[in-house]
Amino acid sequence: MAEQEGSGLQVLLRTLQNSSDRASILAILQVLADLLSVGTDRRIRYMISKGGSEALLQTLVDTARTASPDYDILLPLFRLLTKVGLRDKKFGQKALELEALDVTLILARKNLSHSQNLLHCLWALRVFASSVTTGAMLGINGAMELLFKVIPPYTRKRTWMIRAATEVLAALLKSKSNSRRAVNRGYVTSLLRLHQDWHGHDTANAFVLIRRALLLCLKHIAALRSGREAFLAAQGMEILFSTTQNALDDRSLEPVISVALQVLRQCYPKSPLPLVAASSAYAFPARGSLPSEPPRVPAEEDFEDEGDEEEDKDSDSEDAKEEDDDLETDVSKLSGKPGLDRPEEELAQYEAMCLELSCSFEELEAKPRDDMNAEEAEHAAHHHIPAAASPKPQHLRKDQSSRGPEREDTVRTPLLGMVKRGRSTGQPASRKGPGMNPYQNAQSNGLGVDSSGNEILDILAFLREDTWDVDMTSCPRMRDSFSDSTGSRDTADVIDRLLQTHPQHAPFHDPRVYLAKARGTRSVADFQTMAFPDLWGHCPAPSPEPMLERKRGIQRIKIFEDIRRFIQSGDIINKVVFSLDEPWQNTATSCLRFSSKFESGNLRKAIQVREFEYDLLVNTDVNSTQYQQWFNFKVSGMRAAVPYRFNIINCEKPNSQFNYGMQPTMYSVKEALLGRPTWKRTGYEICYYKNHYRESTAVTGGASRKCYYTLTFAVTFPHSEDVCYLAYHYPYTYTALMTHLDILRKSVNPRKVYFRQEVLCQTLGGNPCPLVTITAMPESVSADHLEQFRQRPYHVLTARVHPGESNASWVMKGTLEFLVSSDPVARLLRENFIFKIIPMLNPDGVINGNHRCSLRGEDLNRQWLAPRPQLQPTIYHAKGLLYYLRSIGHSPVVFCDFHGHSQKKNVFVYGCSIKETLWQAEPAVGTSAVLEDVSYRTLPKILDKVAPAFTMSSCSFLVEKSRASTARVVVWREMGVPRSYTMESSYCGCNQGPYQGLQFGTRDLEEMGAMFCLGLLILELKSVSCSCQLLTRAAALLGAEDEALDHHLQRCAQTADEEGGRDAGAQAGLPTAAAQTDPGQTKEETLPSKVFSPLRGSFSGRCQRWSVPRRRARLGLKGLQGTQ
Repeated sequence: MAEQEGSGLQVLLRTLQNSSDRASILAILQVLADLLSVGTDRRIRYMISKGGSEALLQTLVDTARTASPDYDILLPLFRLLTKVGLRDKKFGQKALELEALDVTLILARKNLSHSQNLLHCLWALRVFASSVTTGAMLGINGAMELLFKVIPPYTRKRTWMIRAATEVLAALLKSKSNSRRAVNRGYVTSLLRLHQDWHGHDTANAFVLIRRALLLCLKHIAALRSGREAFLAAQGMEILFSTTQNALDDRSLEPVISVALQVLRQCYPKSPLPLVAASSAYAFPARGSLPSEPPRVPAEEDFEDEGDEEEDKDSDSEDAKEEDDDLETDVSKLSGKPGLDRPEEELAQYEAMCLELSCSFEELEAKPRDDMNAEEAEHAAHHHIPAAASPKPQHLRKDQSSRGPEREDTVRTPLLGMVKRGRSTGQPASRKGPGMNPYQNAQSNGLGVDSSGNEILDILAFLREDTWDVDMTSCPRMRDSFSDSTGSRDTADVIDRLLQTHPQHAPFHDPRVYLAKARGTRSVADFQTMAFPDLWGHCPAPSPEPMLERKRGIQRIKIFEDIRRFIQSGDIINKVVFSLDEPWQNTATSCLRFSSKFESGNLRKAIQVREFEYDLLVNTDVNSTQYQQWFNFKVSGMRAAVPYRFNIINCEKPNSQFNYGMQPTMYSVKEALLGRPTWKRTGYEICYYKNHYRESTAVTGGASRKCYYTLTFAVTFPHSEDVCYLAYHYPYTYTALMTHLDILRKSVNPRKVYFRQEVLCQTLGGNPCPLVTITAMPESVSADHLEQFRQRPYHVLTARVHPGESNASWVMKGTLEFLVSSDPVARLLRENFIFKIIPMLNPDGVINGNHRCSLRGEDLNRQWLAPRPQLQPTIYHAKGLLYYLRSIGHSPVVFCDFHGHSQKKNVFVYGCSIKETLWQAEPAVGTSAVLEDVSYRTLPKILDKVAPAFTMSSCSFLVEKSRASTARVVVWREMGVPRSYTMESSYCGCNQGPYQGLQFGTRDLEEMGAMFCLGLLILELKSVSCSCQLLTRAAALLGAEDEALDHHLQRCAQTADEEGGRDAGAQAGLPTAAAQTDPGQTKEETLPSKVFSPLRGSFSGRCQRWSVPRRRARLGLKGLQGTQ
């Protein structure tokens, strides 16, 4: 039947080409029109495959070349050609070969006064011009000159024909040769005049599509340098700016505004950044040859999720797309186990880092601590995370300031009372709008009220009374403390006096300890001051902070402001007020004062643009010319209730969560001294977009130049003459970590908790990289108990290999505090595992304000394949420690590297799977012969059920070639650890689950660290290797008498397991059955849901953290024993 239909169509087409009978031709054209009126695409493509395009074009040429062309034939023929040509990719070439282009142009010239005939010719020309080659040929034959005769100034007559002509012209100008011809013949000025005329007269916006087509013509011309020069010379920037600036909010003009904005951005003169050099302002004489900087390979979180930012899209489609061509498809590389990268005898040095395996513990038995008895230690560990409500300020003794309030004043909920369900208290405030102050209770008159209701004197007046300078208080100097004890005592005295009048109660923090640790921190720039937030400490915000609602059209508003600055420069100050490269410029007094010369600070230059607006430039990573993202700087000299605008103009990433609800963070010194020492989200009218700055040609050597992006935001400060710190995310410095570890060590009961801090190695900058070991002390020094202690499996956790990912440190902080706490889950984990933790793999980068690199300008998470001790010491020794654990039969059960993600929301993990990688890549080799332990999915699925911020849907287990040298892949491949992960926490917040629509605070990140620990316990309880002794111990510690809760949790878990069983197949694009019958599946994945259900717990609300009644967290663990 199909053959008969095909032969019938071919007969019609042959007849059409060969017939000279008018009636026959008209009849065939009518039949073809009817055929193509239904099921258009399929029938048209079929007709094209049978030579339909050639038949129609040949008929056009034959009919047009007669002495008197018959328009009764030509008009339906043009309509058919338009319909067919749009779907024939070779239509232009066919028309060129059959000379249909010339014929159509001739017909158009003959019908300039005949609108109907001309309109049909223009339709055909529009289709011909869709091919750049045929468009160029039409330009050579005078098509543009013809069209300018057709396109008149504003008129209400023949508008259909004018629209068609402008659209043909826009299509022709896609050809560069046509655009050059248009420039040479002065058509740019003509197009601008036409645009002005139509814009000025079309007050009813009835001809928006004509106006848009005229702007498209200018857009295509502006793709050429000569076109941009002609546009600028014709005052095009001023004309387009004036005609569109007042129509930005008119939705009916969206097609016009969008194209006008693109033309203005194209033609805005490109310029290099206002910096003396592209490299960092800081230099470090690194050992060995510095790595060359090839074109940047996108990082795991660098995928651009909004492709055309020039379109000003406000959608939130942010899922990163995996690049299939980057997937590793070589099975030998995926499954091979490389040998050691160093001599085996070198591993002996790591025995000293595992003293828990050889220690007799006799020296610790019955030996009380000097500074804290067992009861105090138990209490200190008990209160490891603050309650959401602000604690009542207390005047603390020096030895008490970091250990929390008195025991009877607080009640804490076990972790299991916080398992994923939702928030019951602390509802988020309404979304911040323009001008709203994030410090709702701040007093702008200089007086404050502490949380007890007592008035506090003006801080500045207080400081002046005591002859203190606000800058000195907010950023105390430590210069003298390095050289003599007098300066050290002076600084300590200042801190003591501040603490006496303004008690500090940040958990697990002590300014005195911080000061002592800061003296040992070494920086490239030899920082002489300490940032006040780091010194004083941070308390989590008392309530969740919602994502900022994006103001419609904010991106184009900011772009138009940039263009206004270029066109109307009369009010531009353009004064450098801070510069690391030119420090003599840092003396301005009638403006804001900036500084970044403190630990983790990053601001290179500040330029005052207008009275309350500043352009800022951040520093590149040391020994690098890229990675500009992290910022952290101090600003002072502000006025309250005045909106200040900051434009960070040298960002690198093509998109940012700042476009999707994320805000920067701010810390106010006055607020801190008033009892509110908190980093808070701040800013409004936030936007992130491509600007006109380009990388200098001196850097690129004439190659393609890198684009830069602007982050712009407005801030209204809570107090006048305050000192505030603004940062990309909640800062967490190296000195803060060392302070935290020191206080944690002193807080634990040494008879119950084994907490050992040692030095993994020295960094290139001379800073010790800490290694922490946490487990439970053996019950006694008997041989059996020591043997049980030494047989405990290991978990290895690392963080902060990328310095700018401070959120990873907050997650690690929550993990550390939880593991030393008295929570039943933490006790079980300590009694059954040994935790090796490297909380900061890149101390030097953190100290010096880098975003991604070490002092050598290297991404350390791309150095795991072959690290060298002289060049990448922290990676070399971290890998060596893992090699050593494997060599003694203690390969970690879980390895996890904590990271931060700038492009996606929520918390999720990246893991490694051979099968999923091969399934995704669809290589020639089959996967049926590949056996794989699918237990790598168990922990993420557990976290998805228990952690409010975690989402399984964002997890990926693909192995990419570009990630072959990351910690996750190397530990999986070389150490044979199937559960090797990178855990990513968003800088922004959540778009799903209980925290949907909320930005992450430090409390949420710390909670994620604790929830990760809970996941590790559930992972063990789900394991077939889990001992009955652990199950019994879990039941005894966690409480298992609530049958009703047990029944409810089992029902929930059945649903969870049914959904979870489909995860692997769905994620890899496989049918469910294939995923469930995978030959590589282990017993661990097929355990009854009853094993998993009791550990689900109940979640009673985030705001009363650790204070919900204990009964809510009881677990039904009775079913666990019966399933083993």
